[in-house]
Amino acid sequence: MPRRAGRAAACISAPSAGMSLCIPEGVCPVTADPQPTPTPAATPTAPHETGSPPVAGGPAPEGPPPPHHKIKRTRTGGVWVAIGFFAVVLLLLLIFILENGKTVDIAYFGVHGHLPLGVALLLAAVFGALLVILAGVARISQLRTTARRHRRADARRAKAARTP
Repeated sequence: MPRRAGRAAACISAPSAGMSLCIPEGVCPVTADPQPTPTPAATPTAPHETGSPPVAGGPAPEGPPPPHHKIKRTRTGGVWVAIGFFAVVLLLLLIFILENGKTVDIAYFGVHGHLPLGVALLLAAVFGALLVILAGVARISQLRTTARRHRRADARRAKAARTP
């Protein structure tokens, strides 16, 4: 097996296939044992250091990675995604209502009426969501009141600590 200059490796060339395979010395491709990593001094970083052309399939020349441009999310993009999401939800609700068109009798606190089943179930879900929102509003206002009390108490303590 021929050796390449400047690198401790065993290389096998197959000119008919246009390929060459280089295995660094001390590395066995078949074993599962941990192998020592080559030191940076033993690994050439550019072809001009060794005088030989780069090997096909070998390590690429090291250098700074290309910059990755990250685009910030915008409100317009968020609105676009939200509109798409809600359009799909509305389409699914429309399909649900059209497939459940059988008329049912509804009675609620003495009020009687006739509604399609899909509409009745949708109204029940909307009223359930409103109850959950009502409970959430009550909890948020409770937390805000507590936070306001704590801020006022902290301000009083800080003012008392500054005055002699």
